Amino acid sequence: MRIVVLFSLLFACHFSFAQNKGEVTVVKDPLIDSLIAKRIELNKVKPTVTNPSGNTIVSSMGFRVQIYYGADRREAFSEQAKFKASYPKLNTYITYKEPNYYLRVGDYRTRLEAQKFLNELRPSYPTLFIFREKINAPILEVDK
Repeated sequence: MRIVVLFSLLFACHFSFAQNKGEVTVVKDPLIDSLIAKRIELNKVKPTVTNPSGNTIVSSMGFRVQIYYGADRREAFSEQAKFKASYPKLNTYITYKEPNYYLRVGDYRTRLEAQKFLNELRPSYPTLFIFREKINAPILEVDK
């Protein structure tokens, strides 16, 4: 009797954990696709803080030149203003990683471009470093 109960239990457990192979059922709200399409459309048109021109930004790995780091927040923003006065077309990025603020500039695709800019800045800024990080792709000029 125990053997019959044991086999019936094993048989029932085997079929309770069985899976249907080759069959996938996706259950989702149809609004998800429309929301994704709407977000793509808004990102192409609407200007944002990270995308003031309104064109789509494609992020990729590139290089930035670090011109300042220190613990003083006011000094970091002062350096940013000073740099923006000299180079108004270049983007600047301030990040905070406890306990320091880091001011990095530019969106360079190659290390060579970043190195050329670093050499140009060398007389004005004593401590310069090149960092590889995710950048905003520069807007390319299209010949019409």
